[in-house]
Amino acid sequence: MVPAMTSQPSLPLSAPAAAPQPRAMPHDLEAEQALLGAILHDNETYNRITPQLQDKHFYDPVHGRIFAACVERIARGELADGVTLKERFTRDGGIQEIGGAIYLMKLLDAAAPLSAQAQSYAQLIYDLALRRELIRIGTVITDLAENPPDDHKASDIIEEAERTLFTLAETGTGHRGFQDFKSAITASIEVATAAKNRGSDVSGIGTGFRGLDHLLGGLHKSDLIILAGRPSMGKTALALNLAMNVARAKQKAGKSTEHTGGTVGFFSLEMSGEQLATRLLSDFAGIESHRIRQGKIDTGEYGRLVDAAAELHTLPLHIDETGGISIAQLHSRARRLKRTSGLDLVVVDYLQLVTTSSRKSDGRVQEVSEVTQGLKALAKDLHVPVIALSQLSRQVESRDDKRPQLSDLRESGSIEQDADIVMFVYREEYYLSRAEPERGTEAHMTWQAKKDAVANRAELIVGKNRHGPIETVHLNFHGQFTRFSSISRA
Repeated sequence: MVPAMTSQPSLPLSAPAAAPQPRAMPHDLEAEQALLGAILHDNETYNRITPQLQDKHFYDPVHGRIFAACVERIARGELADGVTLKERFTRDGGIQEIGGAIYLMKLLDAAAPLSAQAQSYAQLIYDLALRRELIRIGTVITDLAENPPDDHKASDIIEEAERTLFTLAETGTGHRGFQDFKSAITASIEVATAAKNRGSDVSGIGTGFRGLDHLLGGLHKSDLIILAGRPSMGKTALALNLAMNVARAKQKAGKSTEHTGGTVGFFSLEMSGEQLATRLLSDFAGIESHRIRQGKIDTGEYGRLVDAAAELHTLPLHIDETGGISIAQLHSRARRLKRTSGLDLVVVDYLQLVTTSSRKSDGRVQEVSEVTQGLKALAKDLHVPVIALSQLSRQVESRDDKRPQLSDLRESGSIEQDADIVMFVYREEYYLSRAEPERGTEAHMTWQAKKDAVANRAELIVGKNRHGPIETVHLNFHGQFTRFSSISRA
């Protein structure tokens, strides 16, 4: 029965409100006692509980110290029970307040039969600790929003909040420690089995280019792939073609696809989303992009353009056109995309335009090193391949053979070291077309023969490959559509 409400005089507006009651943080002391007792009863219990649990996760600091003492002795191969820990805690003021060494014996006696439930207790303690940390983070964010430091904007606070929450979400997953070789070999066999069942040599995400897939076996999770070249070689075009191939394979197969396609996050720091979309429409509709931008298309071509847009508008390709994005922002946005829409491939165009969060500059080489390390960490954290485009130094132009080498990478030390795969785009036709001899001469005839031999051809030079051989993949290049394609088999 609902009790009757009693009439109370209302407080005047000037009267102070009652002081708020302090919030009780989530905790369960009985679970902590039960777990400690189970460990004291049978030290082997410790090896069966969640490995993420640490002494800092206990609500009662005394319980945390008892847990730490147990872990320390067990790690040394020594017995941890009420007797062996008695001397250690004789002078511990906290444990003396709750009964001293007798408290250890009470834990042991009360929880002896509970060893089978130890994992459940450990998980509960860990989950409650995460909830307390969430409350703490929320309070810090609120304080920062109300009283921000002088050099912090709202976007800085949001970025820091995202980074902190992601770190908390990944607690226990980023540092897994050792795994037995059985787990590693099982994962390797699963990859090989997937490739065998598909009837191809592609075990990762297919790029849509036969020669490249044959050489690399597709794009593999956690790999950092550098795609480099001089200006006008077609780096962005190739990266966009590759991203489109991956996204279209996902679009065609739907949610059931496993390796042949995926959702792509494309960070375009140089070109706008509209420019990239125009390139894709040009390629797909078979209409030169400059004619699309100038409106020089007839009714039939416009119809093809509309049809292409209708087919591509559901493409699982997400474009972020923020210029000068920091590596921390790039991480946050990639993580958010993976949570909301899924993420199978990240493309960054290009890495020299990514900034660092450091407020002091230690030189460009150090900045690029921080970016490449951040991109490699992103690939491992999100378990996706990351393709980063990179410029080459001008020293390429001073050589007779202008095919790029690893030493041509700008700030090459860090890029070459952190990358799993380094690929260079090279089109000899580009250089030949700018070195035409005088017409009518024998030199011009020789030049024309060379130019015809390499017309509409490109080389994708794999200069580093941690997983296999170093070779050159030959591709077609359709300049009017800025499109690369595989060379047809004879």
